[in-house]
Amino acid sequence: MPDNQQLQDVAVQVRRDILRMVHKVNSGHPGGSLGCTEFFVAMYNDIMELNEGFDMNGAGEDLFFLSNGHISPVYYSVLARRGYFPVEELNTFRLLDSRLQGHPTTHEGLPGVRIASGSLGQGMSVAIGAALAKKLNGDDKVVYSLHGDGELQEGQNWEAIMYAAGKEVDNLIATVDHNGKQIDGSTDEVLPLGNLRMKFEAFGWLVLDIKEGNHLEAIIKGMRAARSLSGKGKPVCVLLHTEMGHGVDFMMHTHAWHGKAPNDEQLEIALTQNPETLGDY
Repeated sequence: MPDNQQLQDVAVQVRRDILRMVHKVNSGHPGGSLGCTEFFVAMYNDIMELNEGFDMNGAGEDLFFLSNGHISPVYYSVLARRGYFPVEELNTFRLLDSRLQGHPTTHEGLPGVRIASGSLGQGMSVAIGAALAKKLNGDDKVVYSLHGDGELQEGQNWEAIMYAAGKEVDNLIATVDHNGKQIDGSTDEVLPLGNLRMKFEAFGWLVLDIKEGNHLEAIIKGMRAARSLSGKGKPVCVLLHTEMGHGVDFMMHTHAWHGKAPNDEQLEIALTQNPETLGDY
């Protein structure tokens, strides 16, 4: 298992991948991708128990579902760096006929991707279905999912959240990227979410907070704690407090980079803030 410095090096490289991918096609979502970099690096290199190779059924291994599919750049980078497909394929991001579309799809058979996502609010339902399938199959592994806080403004989530607790789907760990920002502004400005901890607890979930959501050690500690709570009769929610655009100073503390690519000058500044450690694709 990689040590903390090795994981930090991977996180730096993933940030470089994200920036180069969206810059090349002048399209994509760097803000949330940068904010969730440490989370993805920790999940795929420390937390999840994964089989060698990839098959859609995922029997005998942990599963991950990305609900807020617009942060596909970080997803693709981490999958490639983990060996699911060639790193060089990151060059095809958002190009015609590429397997790496702006939102993850399944029709081209990209290893690591089990659902098409980006239609916000649906990932929770899919993750619950996968978790129930594992229970029916006697599979003791865990299903993880990631959701944007803004997408919790959609009602389907709360039907699913109620169902998961009511049916004791206790092999599900759903993480909320709680950065307080969405495409049109802050979540408080667009539609206030209220106290998410109290809401999930009121629906019958166990809830953990990871206050330092951009620090690998805190994420690993928090996600291990979440896993220790699985199998206890209740689904688990992790509130991951991140900063959108983390690691690039001019992208932080604003929602402006939710879905905007850097220009040439901005790219060079951002790459300077994330010095090369592993080598670009």
